[in-house]
Amino acid sequence: MRPREFDHDEVLRVAFEQFWRKGVRGTSLSDIARDAGVQRGSLYNAFGSKEALFLTAYERYAGEYLNTLQKALGAGSPRKRLTAFFDVTIRNFRSGSPPRGCPTTRGLMELTFGENEGLDENARQAFAGLMTRITDLVQETLSEGAARGEFKGNPAMAALHIATVTRGLAVLERAFDDEAQLRRIAAHTVDLLLGKESR
Repeated sequence: MRPREFDHDEVLRVAFEQFWRKGVRGTSLSDIARDAGVQRGSLYNAFGSKEALFLTAYERYAGEYLNTLQKALGAGSPRKRLTAFFDVTIRNFRSGSPPRGCPTTRGLMELTFGENEGLDENARQAFAGLMTRITDLVQETLSEGAARGEFKGNPAMAALHIATVTRGLAVLERAFDDEAQLRRIAAHTVDLLLGKESR
């Protein structure tokens, strides 16, 4: 009897929701299969391993997240764009009930090179790839601002600074569960880069 076909997008959505909430180590293929309404063997046949399923689901998430960031950074002054960028970032960390945090930062903490459990070099490259693409988007925004005389700093270094701040925000979100604090830090970062707005 031929195995029942399943909706890959739905499986990836269900899988990533679990990986995001519980981490890769805390998520089992049996749990994903149950919640997605498919057979565990079908997941093995389609993806090969839990780690491969995670990477496929993560790439799907990364593409959707980058599209959202591109829209946030798409128009307006550098201040408006960076403020929108931080708003999307913080909303992403705070999504879910309770908030799920940052899937990339959670994944980075699960890297275990050369060991049997956890994530490996392929995962590290996926995480680094998303961070690079995010940094590139911010750099493009600041470069456009510099060309119009709206930003006076070094776009490449400022973009790296912003990417670093987002990692710090991810950790602080887990430590303090205080969205207002995250938003104050984001606003202060924008002020540091662009100068305080005149009131």
